Amino acid sequence: MNRPIKVKERETIIQSLKSGVVPRAGLHHIQVGRSEELKSFIKDVDTIAEGGTAFRFVIGEYGSGKTFFLSLVRSIALEKGLVTMHADLSPSKRLHGSDGQPRMLLSEMVGNLSTRTKPDGNALQNILERFISNAREEVAAKGESTYDVISEKLNELNDYTGGYNFIAVIKKYLEGYESGNHDLMNSALKWLKAGYTTKTDAYRDLDIREYIDDSSFYNTLKLYSVLVRKAGYKGLLVCMDEMVNLYKIPNSVSRKANYEEILSMLNNTLQGTFPNIGFVLGGTPEFLTDNIRGLYSYEALKSRLSENSFSKKLGITDCNSIVLRLSNLTKEELYLLLTNLRHVFASGKEENYLIPDEGLLAFLSHCANKIGESYFRTPRTTIKSFLDLLSVLEQYPDYKWNNIISSLDVQNDVEASQVENILKSNASKAQTAADNDEFANFSL
Repeated sequence: MNRPIKVKERETIIQSLKSGVVPRAGLHHIQVGRSEELKSFIKDVDTIAEGGTAFRFVIGEYGSGKTFFLSLVRSIALEKGLVTMHADLSPSKRLHGSDGQPRMLLSEMVGNLSTRTKPDGNALQNILERFISNAREEVAAKGESTYDVISEKLNELNDYTGGYNFIAVIKKYLEGYESGNHDLMNSALKWLKAGYTTKTDAYRDLDIREYIDDSSFYNTLKLYSVLVRKAGYKGLLVCMDEMVNLYKIPNSVSRKANYEEILSMLNNTLQGTFPNIGFVLGGTPEFLTDNIRGLYSYEALKSRLSENSFSKKLGITDCNSIVLRLSNLTKEELYLLLTNLRHVFASGKEENYLIPDEGLLAFLSHCANKIGESYFRTPRTTIKSFLDLLSVLEQYPDYKWNNIISSLDVQNDVEASQVENILKSNASKAQTAADNDEFANFSL
């Protein structure tokens, strides 16, 4: 299997995995298993491309491969002609808030807009210019002005909240594009990326008194869905990872407000009222099922996201349900993953392999003895340790793999149950404090 691998691609894969993050390129070199889950998501992508909608949760423990799976889904969507946007949630980036958190989340997502020809993000300008190019082709056919054709193509945006200003900014971009005014083009891009924070600045640069604020998060996603469709793409796939950060919000009112945003997006999507858009959200089991702080604490979401009772009783995975729980990699699949990593490390040349097949088996056996079944249930640390082993063998050829495997230290990931216990303890303390605060200012 001598498949040459480019140096840049090799380095990207190795350095990313050694750091515990998913590489931006070369996923096909290391993908193993979960074929049924991928088939289900390919079906969702096809549905979006044909004018439908999709909404899915990908649930898995820390290090189980959620981010890798989401990246695979995005790459499939790009190949199918969709536009994707993605971001990781954090304490400063949420779906709902009043201190700029939703605007910052949206800004990152727009910055990560990707197309098949620009898969690494920053594709907004390309999308706008493709939209303008398509409009000019219609101008040549109809004999109308570019502004008239663009107004006609974007007229659908007027049906949605914020559409009027969205159209006005796109026309400002067109004005700068045709006149060579790069400052005007950059100001329009800044507005579309939720870069303005005051009406004064937006009015000064664009003569538009409104800007994308914290209350505009979901409405703006709708507008982008229309824009990419009008630009000739087949739809928009929105991916959000690290949803557990909503579970970690200590204030119950703020946490509930974020869950209400999820409910609104879920209802809109499943009712099919808005075409060519899909959402994929990645989170941990406690984010979903915790009855105190998780999505299950919100009754409306709990009823919609409950598991298939038949598949649960049979102990099988329903890959077509709204909630997909990532199945564990089998021991055979993890062995295949290590062979792929060995191949990548050797730049695709078998003669450069640093460890034989029996060395792979010895390494897996060592991991099993060190951290138990977690070595295939949450394979991130196993992957990092294996790449560390290959790095040592590459730099010090005098060392033999069978002499150093036994001394290799493999650390386990933080278990989800440990995080859950910590958060439940904090939740209990926070609730006690809240109960006491009710009478803090009481006086006779």
